[in-house]
Amino acid sequence: MEWRKSTYSGNGGGDCVEVAAAGPRGLARDSKDPDGPVLALPGPRWTGFLRLVKAGAFDLT
Repeated sequence: MEWRKSTYSGNGGGDCVEVAAAGPRGLARDSKDPDGPVLALPGPRWTGFLRLVKAGAFDLT
């Protein structure tokens, strides 16, 4: 499995999100804690989650 860092992440290694695909699931984790918790959602829920993130439904500050 290959983790990809958000294109919005800076080179300083600050608050970064990494995503990966694992079969039919979408995964997300904090790049500063690669051994920490992972958000895992089945395909349709992952797609819905991404749609909400892109629409600004979450306070990301």
